[in-house]
Amino acid sequence: MAVPKRKMSRANTRARRSQWKTTVPTLITCPNRACGEQKLPHTACAACGTYNNRQVTAV
Repeated sequence: MAVPKRKMSRANTRARRSQWKTTVPTLITCPNRACGEQKLPHTACAACGTYNNRQVTAV
């Protein structure tokens, strides 16, 4: 296992950790007019089961 040769300074540690941020997921409305739920892009809608205007899962 790799072991650091020198102690990492507090400033360098915090500068590295500052990149560990979370982002809010991008949501889009379901193109199905009857549904209109918020969903992740490029995924099937959990409420109505459609993807790319096709029924892909049974609800």
